[in-house]
Amino acid sequence: MNVNSIKRILIVGAGTMGHSIAQIYAQAGYDVDLVDNNDEKLIHAIRLIESNLNILAEFKRVYNEEIPKILNRINPTTNLKKAAENADLITEVVSEVPEVKKSVFFQLDKYCSEEAILASNTSTLDIFKIIKNINKIERVITHHYYAPPHIIPLVEIAPSRKTSKEVIDVSIRIMEKVGKKPILMKKFAPLYIVNKIQNAITGAMYELITRGLATPKQIDLALKTSLGIKLPVVGQIQSQDFMGLDLINDILKTRGINVNFINDKIEQGHLGVKSGKGFYDYKGRSEQEILEKRDRLCLQILELLEKINAFDPI
Repeated sequence: MNVNSIKRILIVGAGTMGHSIAQIYAQAGYDVDLVDNNDEKLIHAIRLIESNLNILAEFKRVYNEEIPKILNRINPTTNLKKAAENADLITEVVSEVPEVKKSVFFQLDKYCSEEAILASNTSTLDIFKIIKNINKIERVITHHYYAPPHIIPLVEIAPSRKTSKEVIDVSIRIMEKVGKKPILMKKFAPLYIVNKIQNAITGAMYELITRGLATPKQIDLALKTSLGIKLPVVGQIQSQDFMGLDLINDILKTRGINVNFINDKIEQGHLGVKSGKGFYDYKGRSEQEILEKRDRLCLQILELLEKINAFDPI
């Protein structure tokens, strides 16, 4: 199988994430079966997809005349067996309950073709352990979207030791084809990248509130007016390069923390932007040139956020 072999998509679960993932593939021109065991949920899902598309049209991400065609590519159904038999790529987006996911995958294992890719959107459960006894375990992978999937580009992909290279390669290619930014993890880890980092932020947030150090509104404003401007430009890792890895190391040492890979970079003289190398290689550009580029990008983001009143609560 290669990415061009994929003709029909199956999304199992029409809830918060499922309807939006179905929309992604339909927008990219694929025929999609959207399966749920509840007819009312399917009707509601199609209404949400239409609403999503209308908003995207406001921002010229789709054209108004395309919307009926996109909707026509989505087939809402309660017939999992028939949909699975015709699917080349299946994404499971049912509730985060092990027994529910196990039941879905064992049905898919029985109904779908030998070539079909079986993906799960789970964020916390180790799907590979839950369904370890299915016959098509080498066809299983995770495609973890970030809400709302029809807007956020990221898809975190994680295989198991048994996932075939073909399934990994096609997973990356299909995400690129539908306009996503796939990141392949070495192996599955609960919460992946973003949710793991976000969980650490959430823990700190609740500590601040519990200790009475800041109000919820203050915390959100603080994040919006700092990380909200910088992270789109430098991310979390590259921001360390701008601070200087020698300074980072000094701060960590005062907290009794020793990070070997930072020590190694310092020994090599790779201190970040000021030395031309750190976590990133700045390709011989001067510190001034790099800082000017960062500042221009941050100012563009700041101007946009101020223009749209993004710092105010929704």
